[in-house]
Amino acid sequence: MRVAALYDVHAMPWALEAVLQEVDADAVVFGGDFIGGPFVEETLALIEPLGAVLVRGNAEDGDPRTASLPLTAELDGVLYCHATPADNMPMTTAATPDEDFVRLFGERGTFVIGHTHHQFDRRVGELRIVNAGSVGMAYEGEVAAFWTLVVDGEPQFRKTGFDVARAVRELRASAWPAAPTFVNENLLQAVTRDEAIAEFEAQR
Repeated sequence: MRVAALYDVHAMPWALEAVLQEVDADAVVFGGDFIGGPFVEETLALIEPLGAVLVRGNAEDGDPRTASLPLTAELDGVLYCHATPADNMPMTTAATPDEDFVRLFGERGTFVIGHTHHQFDRRVGELRIVNAGSVGMAYEGEVAAFWTLVVDGEPQFRKTGFDVARAVRELRASAWPAAPTFVNENLLQAVTRDEAIAEFEAQR
């Protein structure tokens, strides 16, 4: 089974459109925080016809249309959740200690998560935690859409370019209050993995 794990779109339809043109999968999972950004309605319009599996991230908690979505979904032996199976807020990174992963996820199984916007693949004994990356707000040192294709239970990292100039133009023309900050911090430059990891680990 081929599962496209698309996480942390953050209502960036330009990035999602580009990814969907590349997706060749039997199922699509949106692993939370697909809203929580500039163009929510446009993003939902792209998602609706896909028949995708939707998992609730923290961005979906406060919206009546998405607040009742499940925290987890299981496909082909892999559990998909936004942050952890029980809570969509705890942060883990590529540098999180092994014992914290075991405390949050247990001792075995494969979990695909998001929330901290950088791809990683961590193994602790029989436990495997894979961060799918962020489609709309990647912290990878590069402005692109990062996602994961899970083939027969085996995750494969993917990266897709999108029309950044168009995104900048349309964001600057929008009424979204956070547009100037978002453009400057996430589209005209790229947050690096090391910066993100340091910030998230300090918050844990």
